[in-house]
Amino acid sequence: MAKSRKSPRNFEPLETSDSLKSHPTREELYAMGKMFREKCPRESHGSWKAPVDRPSPLDLMKISNQDRMPELIPVRHGRMLQSPFTFYRGAALNMAADLAGTPASGIRVQACGDCHLSNFGAYATPERRVIFDINDLDETLPAPWEWDVKRLAASFVLACRDNGIKDNDARDAVRTCVRSYRERMAEYSEMTVLDVWYSSINVEDFIEKCQDKDTVKRMKKRLAKARERTVLEHDFPELAFSTGVAATIRDNPPLIFHHHEQDLQNIKQAYVRYRDTMQEDRRLLLDRYKLLDAAVKVVGVGSVGTFCGILLLMASEHDPLFLQFKHARPSVLEAYAGKSKHANNGERVVHGCRMMQSASDLFLGWTEGNAGRQFYVRQLKDMKIKPMIEIFTSSVMQEYAQLCGWTLAHAHARSGEPTKISGYLGKSDAFDNAVADFAVAYADQSEADHDDLMQAVREGKLEVFIEGQ
Repeated sequence: MAKSRKSPRNFEPLETSDSLKSHPTREELYAMGKMFREKCPRESHGSWKAPVDRPSPLDLMKISNQDRMPELIPVRHGRMLQSPFTFYRGAALNMAADLAGTPASGIRVQACGDCHLSNFGAYATPERRVIFDINDLDETLPAPWEWDVKRLAASFVLACRDNGIKDNDARDAVRTCVRSYRERMAEYSEMTVLDVWYSSINVEDFIEKCQDKDTVKRMKKRLAKARERTVLEHDFPELAFSTGVAATIRDNPPLIFHHHEQDLQNIKQAYVRYRDTMQEDRRLLLDRYKLLDAAVKVVGVGSVGTFCGILLLMASEHDPLFLQFKHARPSVLEAYAGKSKHANNGERVVHGCRMMQSASDLFLGWTEGNAGRQFYVRQLKDMKIKPMIEIFTSSVMQEYAQLCGWTLAHAHARSGEPTKISGYLGKSDAFDNAVADFAVAYADQSEADHDDLMQAVREGKLEVFIEGQ
């Protein structure tokens, strides 16, 4: 793995003396961004060639498996085995190691760290608006903004190939995504800081702009269904049952199961510590509920095997609440972008959510278990709508690419300096085309890495559990 290195700070720290430095004008910030092209030309982002000393993708998988629940590691391998795209989703550490050796402008933002197209989606804000945003920030850390753009771009090529979409159309989807990022960043650079912070992407507004009629019809139907869904009528019967005395989470091994009693006691103690991280009004809200049960729940691809699960709380027999807790490990970016300033990785994730998302979960908080594991906590299934990427046609992929590029630009503009980034990107399509070249080349690399995984499975070097068999 590459040696740790810290990228330069994006902001000058405020001085404590009476004479504060004046903030650069927009023109000066734009010129600063433009100057970064001299040491890192936009065209330089187009190349990808695996270095001779590139770590083995299987070795990095094994490193990533450390501290995971051993009984769930075969499930992780099975999900990554399904396709090059699912391999890519589970290989955030692999790509972090690769991105560390690619050109970077030197401008940093609060980065997602695992920015692929399946980590975007719709969810409800505390005010009950439904917005579109990044919804998985387990790997978030200050880092070069280009790393997020490139990981998102390559994910579009792999998803397109998964759907049988031609590479020319996949390349167009990437260009659409990056162009949307560039043009939206230019818009944010013209806005006031507070206007950028207050802005959000409402799902209804995007639906109205969609050109594909089938997509519009499907999205409206899914949005209506999400709004009608309630915890009591839908989530509770699906995830729990009542014995008449107390409610209990349903076991559905190997994906949902109760761990041994000692871990449950640890979770209850960690729950008290989680409560203390919430602001006072939300603690009062949480205190209306009583914690009744906890269980492990396997989610996603990259998170499989980490200690994640659900908590069942009840305010009354007809008033349930489900919270999700996720094991927060050091970000995959840490070895290449520097350590987090937060001692608790759950706090790191919570900070990243609040920095990057236009609205964050009402119950967002963090904690630490007795065994030293660190967690963040949020509500489970609050009007969440995951994109049905597996059925996207070429035209739908184009529209979704535009939306993701817009969303990522907004997330970066909140924590970074959008005028500097806009100055670097400029008005031409030089960066768009370069990232499209990189995305296709890196998708080829991911397919080769997936082949290595399949070969290792055939040779019996990795244990695999295939769900549904």
